[in-house]
Amino acid sequence: MSHISKILLVIVGVVVLCGLWVGASYNGLVGSREAVKTAFANVDTQYQRRMDLIPNIVATVQGSAKFEQSTLQAVVEARSAWAKAKTAGDTTTQIAAAQGFDGALSRLLVTVEAYPDLKSTQAFRDLITELEGSENRISVARRDYNNAVQTYNVNIKRFPTNILAASFGFTAEPFFQAQAGAGKAPQVKF
Repeated sequence: MSHISKILLVIVGVVVLCGLWVGASYNGLVGSREAVKTAFANVDTQYQRRMDLIPNIVATVQGSAKFEQSTLQAVVEARSAWAKAKTAGDTTTQIAAAQGFDGALSRLLVTVEAYPDLKSTQAFRDLITELEGSENRISVARRDYNNAVQTYNVNIKRFPTNILAASFGFTAEPFFQAQAGAGKAPQVKF
């Protein structure tokens, strides 16, 4: 085998290895991006479960107590904002709408604390149990989503894959984050 043949063989080998790396890296990035989409779909499913449950809770509260109208309005508006964000399909808008709904829901639950008769009705207790289950599922789904986003974002930022990611248009995904002031309990004043 001649010297030129050996050089060509090495060049072909390097090109093949680079091609395999590009293919494997691209497929890994696609897999990571799809994991993020799947995780967000799971979050979306849990939020939808909560959104379907809320009208029942609001109706029960309305039927059992005359409570602050602004709280009810905030819940209804937050639910509407979620529906609009979901229709728009923008992850960042959906995250913001979900966080707005979290605040409205916590104000509703604080308002309910002022009505001991309401808390004693079986229908309300059942709905609150369902809501607590929904909140737990949402928390788990958000954590799973954030884990998938972290993995994906790290993959697109690591060298040399970041060059490939930029070339093929892979961009960072947003995290679910606690809202400013989320650590403070909401206050309801009558």
